[in-house]
Amino acid sequence: MDRRAHWDKVYLTKGERDVSWFEDVPARSIEMLEAAGLTPATCVLDVGGGESHLVDHLLARGLRCLAVLDVSAAALERARGRLGPAAADVQWIVADVAGAWAASPVDIWHDRAVFHFLTTPQDRARYRAHLMGTAVMATFGPDGPQTCSGLPVMRYSPESLAQELGPAFSLAESRAWVHTTPWGATQSFQYARLTRIA
Repeated sequence: MDRRAHWDKVYLTKGERDVSWFEDVPARSIEMLEAAGLTPATCVLDVGGGESHLVDHLLARGLRCLAVLDVSAAALERARGRLGPAAADVQWIVADVAGAWAASPVDIWHDRAVFHFLTTPQDRARYRAHLMGTAVMATFGPDGPQTCSGLPVMRYSPESLAQELGPAFSLAESRAWVHTTPWGATQSFQYARLTRIA
C-alpha cells in the first residue's frame, strides 16, 4: 500500500472536519505534554501531525523548537496555510515515519494515532529506530476500532504498547480516552507517556 498516495487523497478530498480524528483543541495531547514537562524551551516533534491544531497551541505557548512530520504533503501544506507567517517557526517534514528521514533531537515525541497504522513488525521496528525523547502516544485501545480511514489498525493497551516499544522505554502514565468524532461517533483510545531509560 502506498501510504503517501492514500493520505494525500484523504487530505485532498476531505475538509478538516470531515475526518474522524479532527480536534479543535487537542486537550488530551496538551495535558500529556504538560505531564512530560512541557515549557516554552521544550523541543517537540509531532509525528503524523498532518493539519492537527496541536502546533497552533504550542506556538501560542511560546514554543519555537517545533517539527511536524507527516507522510502527506497536502496535509502539511494545509497546516502551513492555516498558520500563515507563524509557519516559518516550524520545521515541516514530509516523510513516512517508518521510512528514511532525519530531524534534530527533541525532548518530546508526540504521536496521536500514527503508530496503530503500522501493522507489520518491520514498520514498527523502523519507527522505533527513529523514536527519541519522552514519547507521548495515543493509539486505539483494546476495544477501539479495527479499521480507520479504510486501513487496518493495531489496538493496544498501555502495557502492550510499552512492550512493543521495548526495554528502552518505561511506562510512566496512561489514560483511557473516548474521542468523539465531528459527526458524534465515539472511538476508544488510550494515551501513554513513556520515558526513555538511561
